[in-house]
This record gives sequence, structure tokens and C-alpha cells, in this order.
Amino acid sequence: MAILGVKKNLGNQQSKEVFHLPSSKNALIVFTRNPELGKCKTRLAATIGDQSALDVYRFLLDHTVKITTPVTADVYVYYSEKIKDVDIWDTSIFRKKQQQGHDLGDKMQHAFTDVFNMGYQRAIIIGSDMYDMTTQEVEDAFLRLEDNNFVIGPAQDGGYYLLGMKHLKPQLFKNKKWGTQRVLSDTLQDLELENIAILAEKNDVDYYERY
Repeated sequence: MAILGVKKNLGNQQSKEVFHLPSSKNALIVFTRNPELGKCKTRLAATIGDQSALDVYRFLLDHTVKITTPVTADVYVYYSEKIKDVDIWDTSIFRKKQQQGHDLGDKMQHAFTDVFNMGYQRAIIIGSDMYDMTTQEVEDAFLRLEDNNFVIGPAQDGGYYLLGMKHLKPQLFKNKKWGTQRVLSDTLQDLELENIAILAEKNDVDYYERY
């Protein structure tokens, strides 16, 4: 149930966020970039060009909508630039918010803090560019959090495609060189004393040679 709508000033931009009461113990956070030419899948664009990279990203966004719509959780879409009231993310299903922070780590920590402060007991974050992911795999990740405090999905490029937790651990978002091959190993080192479930390794779509 939506309870309040407010506008937030972000530099020269103004975005509207609608706050909701939790209807589940689970929150799924989806980080997405606004699909704009030259700003999406830039590593892929270096090979196939900006327009083709944008087309690929829009295709991946459609896939992400398809697999997250049936998930048994409240789904929050965190926009990179500005919230769109009318787009592929149907407001009757998805709850829209704005990413905040200086780097990816800050933005993810803010999002997790946000949903835990709303009362959710389990939270998972994914990106919007994972074609090799299904609804059932997201559901399974939430199930793994029933017996583990953390869950992580390793990506083939040395990062991760999914991160979930039952309580905030700020260390996971600090002192990381985001976008490098060390992100996964450094994150696992932070979790070495924690009860953690590790999912199957997957590939994201960043380079032409991969698909």
C-alpha cells in the first residue's frame, strides 16, 4: 500500500518517490540505469556501438521485468538518474526509488539501509543486465537466506550478480574497486566469518565475445 509521495532534490534534478508499507518479509532491490544512448553497457558499446548496446540493454531490461514480476517479495527498482512514472516498470508491481551515493558501494549500502529501515527481514540486490537468471533462482536465493545470513551469486568477471543479507554489513560496500576482478574475492574475504550461501556462477552481458 502506498502511503506517501514526496519530491527530492538531487542536484538540478527532482524525482518523486512513493513510499509503501511492506507486504512481505522479503525485499528485492533491482538496480537499473536509465536507458539512454551512450550511457548503457559502455564496455559492450566499445565493440558494437552505442545504439546496439542500448538495444541490448533494453532487451535485458524487458527480461528483468519478466523474471522479477512473479517474485514473492516487494520489488524496489532503484533508478540511476531519475525516476520514470511511466515506463516498463509497472507501478502496480514495482516500487520506484532513486539511487543515492558517490559510488556503487555507497548506492548499494543506501538501498539496503533503506529497505531494512522499512522493516524487511531479508533483502537481495540484483542488476538489470542478467539474461542468465530466472524467477526461480531469485526465489531460491531468498530461501537460502532462511538458513544463512548472507547469499552471493558469483559472476564470471570477478564480481557478483546477486547479493543478499538478513542484516546490514557496511564493510561489504567499503574499500572495493568496483568493476574489477577483485570485487568478489574481496567481498568473500569480508564474509569469511559469516554464515553464507554461494550460488552458481553466472555470466553478465558486458562484452561481445560472451554471447
